[in-house]
Amino acid sequence: MAPSTAYLWVRHLPLDRDSDEARARRRAHSKVMTDAQWGEYRTVRDAARAETVAKVAAWVKRLRYRELILVGAAIYWCEGAKAKPWRPNDCRLKFVNSDPMLVLLFVRFVEALGVARDALRFRVHIHETADEAAAVRWWADLVGVPPEEFQRSSLKRHRPGTTRQNVGAEYRGCLTVYVPQSSRLYWKIEGIMKGMSDVATGEGR
Repeated sequence: MAPSTAYLWVRHLPLDRDSDEARARRRAHSKVMTDAQWGEYRTVRDAARAETVAKVAAWVKRLRYRELILVGAAIYWCEGAKAKPWRPNDCRLKFVNSDPMLVLLFVRFVEALGVARDALRFRVHIHETADEAAAVRWWADLVGVPPEEFQRSSLKRHRPGTTRQNVGAEYRGCLTVYVPQSSRLYWKIEGIMKGMSDVATGEGR
């Protein structure tokens, strides 16, 4: 029988859509089956990952001054604010990131360039539905600055139609690190990046 003919016979019948409870049961069953099939593989994979990370971290040991300066300049040029053609002299250092490792590395970098940590300015950017106060405390503890010294948080308005994955207790938004009166430091970073680019392209030999 052709599908079009069958449709004419049954189109007046109401659809028996699955209930939310039935869909939840199917998802739970599917997860149990998947975990049973892949559980051992995931355990081995996670152990191998942890071992690799630990070994490579031990290999890094301690960054020398030159290494810290080069790496710090590179991460700033990737993640930090930069002057634009329409505002070429806007050379303030502003670094925004949600990764605590990169934030700490950037703070160490500017300290190595002679900026005291208590001269930096910090601001949390986070969705308004999250625990903003807890996020400020967490970031403050990370960078070693009292939370009351943070600038007022920037809250992103919630859009009900948007499906977000960054939710839960582990979501702490992004941290902005401002370096006041930093034009000359910006010029230095620009010079470092030019120097590394010249080496990579063979210029200046």
